[in-house]
Amino acid sequence: MTSSKTLRSPGGLSVRTDGRAAVVVLLLALVAAAAGVLVVGTGDFPMSTSETVKALLGNGNPAQEIIVHELRLPRVLVGLLVGGALGLAGAIFQSVSRNPLGSPDVIGFGQGSVVGAMVVIVVFDGTAVQVSLGSLAGGLLTGVLIYLLAWKRGVHGYRLVLVGIGASAVLTAVNGYLFTKADIVDAARALVWLTGSLNGADWSQVWPLLALCAVLMPLAFGHARPLRMLEMGDDSAYGLGVAVERTRLVLMGIAVLLTAAATAAAGPVSFVALTAPQLARRLTRSPGPNLLPALTMGAALLVAADWIAQRAFGDRQLPVGVVTGVLGGVYLLWLLLTERRAGRI
Repeated sequence: MTSSKTLRSPGGLSVRTDGRAAVVVLLLALVAAAAGVLVVGTGDFPMSTSETVKALLGNGNPAQEIIVHELRLPRVLVGLLVGGALGLAGAIFQSVSRNPLGSPDVIGFGQGSVVGAMVVIVVFDGTAVQVSLGSLAGGLLTGVLIYLLAWKRGVHGYRLVLVGIGASAVLTAVNGYLFTKADIVDAARALVWLTGSLNGADWSQVWPLLALCAVLMPLAFGHARPLRMLEMGDDSAYGLGVAVERTRLVLMGIAVLLTAAATAAAGPVSFVALTAPQLARRLTRSPGPNLLPALTMGAALLVAADWIAQRAFGDRQLPVGVVTGVLGGVYLLWLLLTERRAGRI
């Protein structure tokens, strides 16, 4: 059982709050902040937690402040934004498709961003900015194609997932072909990007990603109520006054852009979009899309995974995508077994 209340303003506006969900969001935000502090203090020049906090507040020595503010803080901020964007995009896709496998990792949207970036790297030998733009363009084009292919008097959830899985397979093959056409330098560059990593993140990546999130995330939260209605089925949503196809198209556009922006900033970080919304829903025990809990869960997961990637294997630092891939793969196997036992697949 979850406790909830409705707050009413004098003008008649009402906001329904869920006490358990609010506590979960607060705790996840604290976990994300704590993991961020640990990541900032980790590296070739380690710092204690107290030294890290002092440097973040501008009270450290000059060397600490340069390391923190110029080198490590951008990495944490990119990790928080990428994790939050992927968690929110995953929650939207899973709600729109009404399927726990309806994540951009599984249904091809992430792969579309990868193809866009690979084309820029291999064919045009583009700069980092051009690779990011190529990733955004690839994600958007893939989103449009999957939506059109899944359309048949509307977009059914399972049809969207099946078309997306097929598109993902084709796009993976395209990536393999591009690798065969790349020279050794471009192939090595693409492989590093494809792993999904926060290494080398700087302020030039923070600001564009922050600007996109500042626009897209409020738009997503503004559609939380119609998204909840869509989970009840198209007929029920129509009966409640929701413009189903327009709402679905807007939400999918938001989710595709969030996924593409996150991929452009950090590469294809696996499974965060799949696991974050479901873990958030299990913690809140609340029906509906759980957009804010999914966002904070994604941010906490990615920054915690980055800390594990830097600390768990001694002096050898792993890309964060390796850690999320291993953890997410185990979760996916557990999810498939659970769905099979429940008779849903």
